[in-house]
Amino acid sequence: MEVQVPLHEQTLGIGELARLTGVPVRTVRFYCDEGVIEATRSTGGHRRFDRTEIERLALVRRLRGLGLGLPSIRQVLTGERSVADAVADERAALDVQLAGLAWRRASLRAVEEASPGERAARLDLLAAAQDGGVARDALTAFWRRAMVVPASEAMFAGFIHLVVPEPPADPSPRQVVAYAELFALAHDRELVRLLRAMARANAELVTDPAGLLHGIGEACTLAGPLVQAGEPPAPGPVLDRFVAAHAAARNTTDTPAFRRLLLAHVSTDRDPRMRRYWRLTAEAGADPASPAASHLWLTDALVRSQESVCTG
Repeated sequence: MEVQVPLHEQTLGIGELARLTGVPVRTVRFYCDEGVIEATRSTGGHRRFDRTEIERLALVRRLRGLGLGLPSIRQVLTGERSVADAVADERAALDVQLAGLAWRRASLRAVEEASPGERAARLDLLAAAQDGGVARDALTAFWRRAMVVPASEAMFAGFIHLVVPEPPADPSPRQVVAYAELFALAHDRELVRLLRAMARANAELVTDPAGLLHGIGEACTLAGPLVQAGEPPAPGPVLDRFVAAHAAARNTTDTPAFRRLLLAHVSTDRDPRMRRYWRLTAEAGADPASPAASHLWLTDALVRSQESVCTG
């Protein structure tokens, strides 16, 4: 004969569940009201909990201790997400918050370290840029406006990798100032018009934009060690690779006449504002051999090669 166990012996009262899990009664009640844990009602209207809720509530407590919100915890409890996925998402969100705090700290230090005469201007500069993410989005939009020929997302992403530095996760005051100055340059409408005019001129000649971007990237990679070592821009195999990329993209070959033509086509990079842009990208990313710095080195090497031809 099967013996029926009374309901109050099969289940736990709220006080007992609280004692077994170390969760305060008021918190157990809150989780129950929010649907995080389940309860039944006794004939007297009291909450009763199945013993499986002990482990369920313990998991909730551990996840809450790591900072996870109730929506994420519900998804774990219902099986919609694994613990690993929920924790990874929480960590990623925390990384974003920490990066924002690091940026604010460096910005405050940058204002604090400024001389009294330049403090107001620096405050305006940093306040306009807000943070690294906002500044990077503005720089990306700047280059998208400067383009006159449609590009695939993959090609545009590759281009942005060359010309826009990633905001440092833990920037120095000098880096946030450099990034904020890049942000200010990105709002120079005259500079955008200059870049668009040069892009239109090149678009009529360049038949393989993707190949050109790839070739320039290779040349910048080759130039990186020279830039890192402090070598002055000069003719040589690295410059030859740079010129060859431009020549191939225009269905021609590397000749003295082409180099003179190319010098005119990269004249935008010699504009003081663009030279400042390339220098700031290296400073903002704390990488003296960044792709942008290498591109500037290659442009200067082309200029010097032509100057030596004229004086030779």
